[in-house]
Amino acid sequence: MKKIEGMLSAKDMQIGIVASRFNDFIVGRLVEGAEDCFVRHGGNSDNLTLALVPGAFEIPLIAQRMAASGKYDAVVCLGAVIRGATPHFDMVANESAKGIAAASMKTGVPVTNGILTTDSIEQAIERAGTKAGNKGADAMLSAIEMVRVIKAL
Repeated sequence: MKKIEGMLSAKDMQIGIVASRFNDFIVGRLVEGAEDCFVRHGGNSDNLTLALVPGAFEIPLIAQRMAASGKYDAVVCLGAVIRGATPHFDMVANESAKGIAAASMKTGVPVTNGILTTDSIEQAIERAGTKAGNKGADAMLSAIEMVRVIKAL
């Protein structure tokens, strides 16, 4: 059986990052984690392009534009949607996830979802670099691996 796996080397990759300005105290840590992961896996931080958008709902449009541009090997989406007292959380979380998946499928470019959807600020903090790791780094790692799998096909 022939096996195809992605190497975890970011060497010579161009990666777009789309990040929400809303909840920046969390999202900023996700961006830092993504950049650190990229550099630790052999990438040059000059090969990262960061696009800032108002909130998580706006991420998919810019992710799709970046993916369709032909400039990026992958796009990493970062944000934080924290549950409040209204159903707004569910709408934003669901629609941003659907839009990210659609952008990847439409363009054929890996678009990874690093948008936190948490019940509390404490949970978001845990996932932005404390005891639950950094989900921005996880999203970048997935992007790197997906690029390598696609190139190996």
